[in-house]
Amino acid sequence: MVARRAQSCQSPTPNGVEGPGTDWKGELARAFRDLPSLLGALGLEPSDCPGLDPDTQGFRFLVPRGFAALMKPGDPTDPLLRQVLPLMAERVPAVGFLLDPVGDGAAMRVPGLIQKYQGRALLMAHGACAVHCRYCFRRHFPYGDLGGNDPRVRGALAAIAADATLTEVILSGGDPLMLDDIALGTLIWRLEDIPHLRRLRIHTRLPVVLPERVTADLCRMLGRLRFSPILVIHANHPRELGPSAARALARLRASGVTLLNQSVLLRGVNTCADALADLSESLFACGVLPYYLHQLDPVQGAAHFQVSDAEALTLLEALRARLPGYLVPRLVREITGEAAKHPL
Repeated sequence: MVARRAQSCQSPTPNGVEGPGTDWKGELARAFRDLPSLLGALGLEPSDCPGLDPDTQGFRFLVPRGFAALMKPGDPTDPLLRQVLPLMAERVPAVGFLLDPVGDGAAMRVPGLIQKYQGRALLMAHGACAVHCRYCFRRHFPYGDLGGNDPRVRGALAAIAADATLTEVILSGGDPLMLDDIALGTLIWRLEDIPHLRRLRIHTRLPVVLPERVTADLCRMLGRLRFSPILVIHANHPRELGPSAARALARLRASGVTLLNQSVLLRGVNTCADALADLSESLFACGVLPYYLHQLDPVQGAAHFQVSDAEALTLLEALRARLPGYLVPRLVREITGEAAKHPL
């Protein structure tokens, strides 16, 4: 399986329907926005999914059709489906699981600008995502309290420009690639005008779940920056790296973008050494280095995904035994108030 995926990653086909000319906004508009439609497309009935929560109003349901096409029809335990499947377990209170599990609120310098670590700050470029993952650590984040996008970004840029200790800006959200190429380019060029910034990092799930977003214009823009751009994708399972994602990643890499991946260790999704090793191999075949394997951020509603530290460390040792060091992600946890990610 790895060898076949490696071949597809290394041999992009620019004329495919997922190529640079595809209308990514149109693809997003076609996304599944209700659970019955997705289950029907997969040949599943609600009764096939024990513990299903039919009411997703508390955390809106959104799954792109291309991502859904990578799921195995008829399998309610499919690891991609499990990431987006709303369960009644989300309603069960769990000790230590919070609305703000990583202290974003306390680290907010100005609306939309978070600084937790020395020398770098996170700018919330957009409040929306292209997929709603049930374990998302910002699923309860009060994006509406940040105010309008334009004044928020102006305030964040002013704060960054006034702080010469900052050398790196991380664009996050939501997902920053939910901005179109013009809006994203305008934001990045304004950051380029701040002389003390050296690096730009973009955290995004779109090349995986909505690869049509990786347009020719986006690749050209990232390839012409003063910065050395770093794009951190988010894939948790090797089957997320389908042919469309592989082509999108190949285009980004050809533009000179450094590609890293971060995953979350999730019960029922990737708590298997084979899956994690296959993910690392598949990422590398696509020009992406494994970066972080996160222990689950304890966000309210996601306790059913939790994996113990003992099990996580056993999985890490299994990866070390079978992969070269550069393919073994760092197992970490984010702890509010610490100066860096906490290694396990």
